[in-house]
Amino acid sequence: MGERGLRAIYPGPKLSAPGKDSKKYPYLLRDLEVTRPNQVWSTDITYIRMPGGFVELTAVIDWYSRYVLSWRLPFTLDNSCCIEALEEALDRENRKS
Repeated sequence: MGERGLRAIYPGPKLSAPGKDSKKYPYLLRDLEVTRPNQVWSTDITYIRMPGGFVELTAVIDWYSRYVLSWRLPFTLDNSCCIEALEEALDRENRKS
């Protein structure tokens, strides 16, 4: 590949290394034992490369059950999909109660 000037399209190494001016936040759940559903939720955002650009997969996940409570796969890279996924997860859990 090097002789022909070809390179892979995936990101290079060390992309998750913090920058010099990055602020380090404390991990608030370090000593917390997750013992029941809906005790801890998290959000995961993954960018997926497509032929025409990127899509953003956003998921709200329950840590106890590892169940995906809601997700969005928009074709625009704005924050509205994150808010919509959270609102849907909250609505679903409120309807259960």
